Amino acid sequence: MPDAAAPAPALPTAVRDRLLAALGPRGLLVEPREVAPYAADWRGLFAGSALAVLRPASTEECAAAVRICAEAGLKIVPQAGNTSLVGGSTPLGRGDEVILSVARMNRILAIDPVDLTMEVEAGAVLAEVQKAAEAAGCLFPLSLSSEGTAQIGGLIGTNAGGNTTLRYGNMREQVLGLEVVLADGSTLDLMRRLRKDNTGYALRQLFIGAEGTLGIVTRAVLRLLPANTEVAVALAGVASVEAALDLLGRVRRRAGPSLNAFELMDRFGVGLVLKHIPGTQDPLAEPHPHYCLIELSSPAHDAGLRATLEAVLAEAIEEGVVRDAALAESEAQRRALWRLREEHAEAQKREGASVKNDVSVPISRIPALLREGTAAVRALIPGVRPCAFGHLGDGNIHFNFSRPLDMSDGDFLARWDDIVATVNAVVRRLGGSFAAEHGIGRLKTGTLAAWRAGPELEVMRRLKRALDPDCLFNPGKLVA
Repeated sequence: MPDAAAPAPALPTAVRDRLLAALGPRGLLVEPREVAPYAADWRGLFAGSALAVLRPASTEECAAAVRICAEAGLKIVPQAGNTSLVGGSTPLGRGDEVILSVARMNRILAIDPVDLTMEVEAGAVLAEVQKAAEAAGCLFPLSLSSEGTAQIGGLIGTNAGGNTTLRYGNMREQVLGLEVVLADGSTLDLMRRLRKDNTGYALRQLFIGAEGTLGIVTRAVLRLLPANTEVAVALAGVASVEAALDLLGRVRRRAGPSLNAFELMDRFGVGLVLKHIPGTQDPLAEPHPHYCLIELSSPAHDAGLRATLEAVLAEAIEEGVVRDAALAESEAQRRALWRLREEHAEAQKREGASVKNDVSVPISRIPALLREGTAAVRALIPGVRPCAFGHLGDGNIHFNFSRPLDMSDGDFLARWDDIVATVNAVVRRLGGSFAAEHGIGRLKTGTLAAWRAGPELEVMRRLKRALDPDCLFNPGKLVA
């Protein structure tokens, strides 16, 4: 269960003066009211404290700040957009931590439409990267609900997934090169734009998904793709998760590599969005137990994607797999359909306390996951309201639970560990993962130790000791 930390003492004067000289007045925040917004996560589950917030404007300033902190014995919590769902960028409040935000390092440095690459700083916001790629006639394919605030450094640190992993892969697949500041203040330059480079260990991969525990990403070379010129989106109502899987298979066979996304939502989650998010509407005439949001796209002109999607859905309706469906007729309608999916987290937050499980299992076992997991948690807490949604096409389900109507937020959150353990027992039995795309952070370090004990965890710890022997970066996270 998440908890809060005690206030931190003041930053020593000598250290403050050195950091001020290295970062300038805009690069150092020490007033508690200025530090506080950086020291809590957006969900309100983790609230730590820090001596200061360091805001370097360049790699050189970042490296200087790391050296000063290392010499002073201060721990560093790297932070990008602070959109972590597992407390990965929140300090513990131990009295020896500073937050290092890359938000001022936010430039898009270069775009090459021939090489299909983009060079960016770690603080660049995902939505701005997408827009810059589009302006150059290209596509940066990563897409997720927090793209208006999530920053590239954090996406790399967490190996972010999102809505289009089914086709394009996670953040790991979008990164060609990196620049990283190490724990001794040196800078590791891996900023290569090559698709093929077999010159030893792929060192950049060590830092992707490491959650800032091995180094601070300052710049990256991102892979781009040709821009899509045709997009087709539909929402289908189905009676069961088994029917959703049937539909997924049909779309895969007919659409092939043009299948961008295949998202699953249950009626409870869609109902929360309709209830709490102004401007949302149900595009189908009647409610359905489950919904599939399908997107096809192609850079080819006249790819016939709408006709393909219409044909698949018509056949599925005729054979009783799909109950009803709506196809987007415009960009506005496409955005409206996607909004029903992307606003789930905010809608559930407005409904009250919820416990979130970011899990994955083999795709064929998703029906068993939802059936067995729901039954187990309902036996634990009668009246609990499951809210399952997510990336059916890649096996990642956000298997969340909202509090019973007659239970207080506090009483429900007190059962956090019980609920998570109950779901994880089902996930483990089905050969899945308890951390599909959100990472480990502060929230799941104990679970990682239990699930990955033995040689796998020991290798992770050896890497941590080799690159950060004094545990300078992100203490208490990942391999705590």
